[in-house]
Order: sequence, then structure tokens, then C-alpha cells
Amino acid sequence: QQPPRVEMAAGSGPGARELFAEGLLQFLRPAVRQLDRHVHSVRESQVELREHIDSLATELCRINEDQKVALDLDPYVKKLLNARRRVVLVNNILQNAQERLRRLNHSVAKETVRRRAMLEAGGYQAK
Repeated sequence: QQPPRVEMAAGSGPGARELFAEGLLQFLRPAVRQLDRHVHSVRESQVELREHIDSLATELCRINEDQKVALDLDPYVKKLLNARRRVVLVNNILQNAQERLRRLNHSVAKETVRRRAMLEAGGYQAK
């Protein structure tokens, strides 16, 4: 199935399509970069959260061992470890998404350079 064609109001020649594509790439690049920064920030928060969960689980185990009265903190430790596992899973998903964003950003940059070179080559030939 063919993608829909974009018709340009000022013309539908190759130059107009190239110009439109260049503008679209320039429009998308900042959004991709911003999304990448946000994903990176969330990943850092996830790592910090995982470290706090580990610290809390360790502290609960220590408290449980030091108590003279038998408190069953194992269910809470298990809940913490389960939460940590979920944090790790989310972090892995974010890492994969960030890698895809980096590849997309790289592709956009390569395509921008290629299209700019084509436009400049076309512009020089028209002179």
C-alpha cells in the first residue's frame, strides 16, 4: 500500500517536496531531542528509586534480625523486592526506547544532511 501523497500549494515538483521534507525534519529534530532528554531523566530517577528500595529492604532485614519480638517483615521485604523488579523492568523499557530515539535522531540527522546536499546540488545546477 502506497503512503498518501502530500500535495504542495505552491507546487508539487521535486524541489517543493524536498523543501517540505527538510522543514519536517527540522521540526521533528527538537522534539526527538527533548524526548530523549526526558527519557534519560526518568531513567536516572528509576536508578535512584531502585537504590532506595535496596537500601530500605536491607534496613528492614536488619531491623527484623535485631528485634527481640518476632515481627514478620518478610512480606514487606518481598513487596519491596517486587517493586524493585518492576522498577528494573521499567528502566529496561526506557533504555530500549531511548536507544530507538537515538537511532531515530541519527537517521533524521543523516537524512537532513542528504536532503540539504541534494537541494544545494540542485540549486547550483539551476544557476
